[in-house]
Amino acid sequence: MGLKTPLFEAHQRLGARIVPFAGWDMPVHYGSQVKEHEAVRAAAGMFDVSHMRPVDVAGVDATGYLQRLLANDVGRLAKPGKALYSCMLNPDGGVIDDLIVYHRGALGYRLVVNAATADKDIGWMRAQAEGFTVGIDRRDDLAIIAVQGPAARSKATVLLPEKLQGPVGALKPFFAAELGDWLVGRTGYTGEDGLEVMLPGAQAAALWQRLLAAGVAPCGLGARDTLRLEAGMNLYGQDMDETTSPLTSGLGWTIAWEPTERSFIGREPLELQRGDAALPRQIGLLLTGRGVLRAHQPVLIGDEPAGEVTSGGFAPTLGRSIALARVRPLPGAEPGRACTVLIRNKPVAARIVKPPFVRHGESLIDLD
Repeated sequence: MGLKTPLFEAHQRLGARIVPFAGWDMPVHYGSQVKEHEAVRAAAGMFDVSHMRPVDVAGVDATGYLQRLLANDVGRLAKPGKALYSCMLNPDGGVIDDLIVYHRGALGYRLVVNAATADKDIGWMRAQAEGFTVGIDRRDDLAIIAVQGPAARSKATVLLPEKLQGPVGALKPFFAAELGDWLVGRTGYTGEDGLEVMLPGAQAAALWQRLLAAGVAPCGLGARDTLRLEAGMNLYGQDMDETTSPLTSGLGWTIAWEPTERSFIGREPLELQRGDAALPRQIGLLLTGRGVLRAHQPVLIGDEPAGEVTSGGFAPTLGRSIALARVRPLPGAEPGRACTVLIRNKPVAARIVKPPFVRHGESLIDLD
């Protein structure tokens, strides 16, 4: 038996199919993964992501500590409430985890790390805190509900504590509002607008029920994966890990190179990679032949092995199979060019495209 979130019984009552995930018992779907995916693209869906771990960092050295710890620069978070996405790297430039960090003003910062890597991440964070006056507080008391879709904010905001409704209604993307133990960010992992609500675990079931009554569809991990893939968002452990760098994983935009004197962990090997013309890179794939793209399938450009699929699957919004892949920069490895994927050792035609594939319910790629 795995760990259970505060919403586990609510999932059981809704008839969810429960599967083990990163040591937790989590809902993969409530009957139809495709319908849940479509509900988020068309209106509003909600996800229990309480298996992810909020970590609060506070103290007089909190900013300097995080500027050392993260590849992106929390110094960019000039206003309280602002958030940014970053990778946390090892000394070789490999990705220990990807995360969101929220600036909480005088309260410091909140990081939200992945479930599968939470113990490793927090151990690493504490080991790197030597010499800094900081406190690192693992918030196991909190639950997280993500409400996503074009109608998500309008449906969810009115169900929040009254004093939060005004601030949340005024949020810009990648900002958050906070009240006591509630923190609500206009962030997500679906390519749609929406909110991620962190709240005391004891209050999560009541909010879940209010959202359900308001017509927000419960959605499982299956739809979350197809939504993030359509949005061209990486999955830790597939599209990047400790053996790959942000520069080979389509995440170069998350590295703050300026100021040049900021010595974040992993910077030196990344500086060397910046000038490497042979460095592998991430591309998107659209399958034009028959089949389904899956992780680890080999990719050929011309007749030459180029790399492999890192994440793949059927995209309900597009009605086609898509993938993210990591390939060597061979001639012909540009968007619009044809390539081949080996599916069960058989060559199947595909086309290179530039992710993301879908944003706000609309296709961003040519399907013809």
